[in-house]
Amino acid sequence: MSVPSINRLSLWSIPMSATTPSTHPTELSRPDARGSGPLPRIGIAGIAIESSTFTPYRSSEQDFEVRRGTGAILERYPFFADGSTSGQALREAAEYVGVLHARALPGGQLEREAYEAWKQEIVDGLAAAHAEQALDGFFFDIHGAMSVVGLEDAEGDLITAIRAVIGPDAVVGTAMDLHGNVSHTLFEACDLLTCYRHAPHIDAWETRERGLRDLVGTAARVRDGGALPHKALVHVPILLPGEKTSTRIEPAKSIYAGIPAITQRDGITDISCWIGFAWADQPRCQAAIVAVGDDAAAVDAAALELAGTVWQARHDFEFVAPTGSFTECLDRALASEARPFWISDSGDNPGAGGADDTTYCLARLLDREEILSGRVSALMVSLVDEVSADAAHELGVGGRGEFAVGARIDTRDPGPVRLRAEVSALDETGPTGRAAALRVLEGDRPTGLTVMVTARRSQWARHEMFERLGLSMTGFDVVTVKMGYLEPDQYEAAADWLLALTPGGVDQDLVRLGHSRINRPMIPFDPEIPAPTRQDVLTGGGAHS
Repeated sequence: MSVPSINRLSLWSIPMSATTPSTHPTELSRPDARGSGPLPRIGIAGIAIESSTFTPYRSSEQDFEVRRGTGAILERYPFFADGSTSGQALREAAEYVGVLHARALPGGQLEREAYEAWKQEIVDGLAAAHAEQALDGFFFDIHGAMSVVGLEDAEGDLITAIRAVIGPDAVVGTAMDLHGNVSHTLFEACDLLTCYRHAPHIDAWETRERGLRDLVGTAARVRDGGALPHKALVHVPILLPGEKTSTRIEPAKSIYAGIPAITQRDGITDISCWIGFAWADQPRCQAAIVAVGDDAAAVDAAALELAGTVWQARHDFEFVAPTGSFTECLDRALASEARPFWISDSGDNPGAGGADDTTYCLARLLDREEILSGRVSALMVSLVDEVSADAAHELGVGGRGEFAVGARIDTRDPGPVRLRAEVSALDETGPTGRAAALRVLEGDRPTGLTVMVTARRSQWARHEMFERLGLSMTGFDVVTVKMGYLEPDQYEAAADWLLALTPGGVDQDLVRLGHSRINRPMIPFDPEIPAPTRQDVLTGGGAHS
């Protein structure tokens, strides 16, 4: 097999609803369709992080959970251990060779030295495995929005280096976050590409299982003389934050809900829609549609159809919750009878790459008499501040002291906030490292405000995070959380909710951030974009030697 040539179809428009019936590939996604030969040999590796290029934070090796070797990497996938028939069949359908997988909470650009070291380790490990016995396939386990200092297309750089050692004959598949980016380089190097269909990402592991199953079946089929599937890519010049594209609301809800029906058409195996990553200033950042299947005409038409659906909805995307400045949101929360009332400090969301220590909201909470008097209980969760967390642990529960909280990474106004507080709870058993709940004092009198500080950047999205410090998601009148859209546990806990448009490295106001290197025209930076046409379809696959 040779790396398929890539070509653009000739220029002519087709109706957005056009479809081309063909033969559905009944064997492609079946892990037991491996013929009579030995099990396909599948390599696994990847670096997974979502990186904002607008935050001053730099992600380093210390931010990552790193797994090495086949056993540790296969333990990452719950579907191999859940006892299901499909998971067991997939586990037994291939010989897996795990090399290295590194995963981190979203952050800033990854330090180049850490990236290069992991890249070399992955390349060396795959080269050794391939020399021992040729790999039939490779699973590229990534997020899709990694930025590395000095690189334009980090995933493209990594897969290019991997392709150089595993060769053109190995079938490469990837399963990504829908907030990833599909560059031409990534598309050309991968034979199979898929992504999540839900935001929040309740189908993350389902997507990886689907991607791995398709890869195993395809690698076995190609090894036994079958053809690669055809693939098609259409970029749509839209760059929107996840908070405007949640699948809880329209139009994303209907766009993604329609995907399974397209995959049931003859000749189509998979089709995916990447919204793209809004907080990186790179040419690859934009929405993308990729379709895969055995019928070239059906695949091309489906990709262009879904791209047209996204294009037609280009002006319909709205925030997943009512929005306002933080002051406006806090006014509404204090006046409301709904308890608890949650407010997202969206501009500093660590789940999208924010520094997690801007003090814009904290300063404004401290200005409210309702909170300082104790009539309203409020929680600010959380700010990464290792100095304050260490100081709280030295004081111990019940200890009182002076703190300068936050703004050690993102130093924008108002900078570190000085406060006197009593340590009400401590923990160092979770992923936050040392964590402390600080009950703010006025003199020696407790106020209604509690501030969480942690040693490591963290996203307080689950009940157990709060419970480690004896807190409840529903135990305060007002909760200000460094999030964008609320994750399932938070959404369930909130009686009401507002999305505050706050400053930070993942500011929801993209125009205010100052992108300068993305392709143009691009919504929301330009009022209009051209409709996708056949000229915009990038194709490949369908051949081997």
